[in-house]
Amino acid sequence: MYDLIIVGAGPIGLACAIEAKRQNLNYIVLEKGTLVDSIFNYPLNMVFFSTSERLEIGDVPFISHGMKPTRTEALEYYRRVKTSHSLEVNLYKEVTSVEKQDGAFNVFTSKNEYKAKNVVIATGFFMYPNLMGVPGEELPKVFHYYKEPHPFNEQKILVVGGGNSGVDVALETYRRGAEVTMVIRSDKIDDGVKYWVRPDIENRINEGSITAYFNSEVLEITPDTVIVQTPEGIVTIENDFVLAMTGYKPDYNLLEKSGIALTGGEKKIPHHDENTFETNISGLYLAGVVCGGMDTGKWFIENSRYHAKNIVGNIKSKTRK
Repeated sequence: MYDLIIVGAGPIGLACAIEAKRQNLNYIVLEKGTLVDSIFNYPLNMVFFSTSERLEIGDVPFISHGMKPTRTEALEYYRRVKTSHSLEVNLYKEVTSVEKQDGAFNVFTSKNEYKAKNVVIATGFFMYPNLMGVPGEELPKVFHYYKEPHPFNEQKILVVGGGNSGVDVALETYRRGAEVTMVIRSDKIDDGVKYWVRPDIENRINEGSITAYFNSEVLEITPDTVIVQTPEGIVTIENDFVLAMTGYKPDYNLLEKSGIALTGGEKKIPHHDENTFETNISGLYLAGVVCGGMDTGKWFIENSRYHAKNIVGNIKSKTRK
């Protein structure tokens, strides 16, 4: 019987583990993939918005070569955090359900069953893409994740989305020799696009190096084309690959199976106390970006690190009563 099981070995899950260890709780972290799996699945050349000190956890310094760290530097850093604190992390054990029974939790994984007095779900959202829901989305030419531009050299690429991911993909593939078209639902590039990247993408669109359809959406994907609804009418575009950078969402299947209520209408925000982060199920907590539901821009590593102390502090306060 663990005092605490933490679901997810991302930065905030690791922060919860560090705090649990500091407070002498018997804990374990269960992770469906590798350590900080979401960061591992970021594009190879990804650079963080934040400076390195804002990504630090557990009083372990994060030193990067540039002002803003890279994906590779972050992977090295969080491996070092795990080692420095000798954290108990079980990788490649996907939690399939969390069930409360007789005052404790049964946590089922793809391999084992665990028991705990308290559970924290810190699963983030990057592993579950928002699907477009159009015919042909299941074709092998369609990708919801992007690693690097090399495979798309001299290919006709359609990038869906005008946010940071879509812009980065469009620019990287264009500069590696792809013929790039963007389909963007709004009338402009997203306001949140990195300030040092915005002029680049706007200039490439204005000069015609990258074609962009604004106020448009994909209607259908075929093996050789993409059919797009534009303000001027339906356009059929010759196409080799579709990179759908349409955003991601939490693992709602796990949340709902655990009995966590959802609020906020379409935002589908998992119910939780704003101070303790305890859900409507006593002893079941949320931590990190999963707290925002579909509002995936609310929580980041730098502004949710404190969740760990609040959660573990609440658990300890209950044991003292």
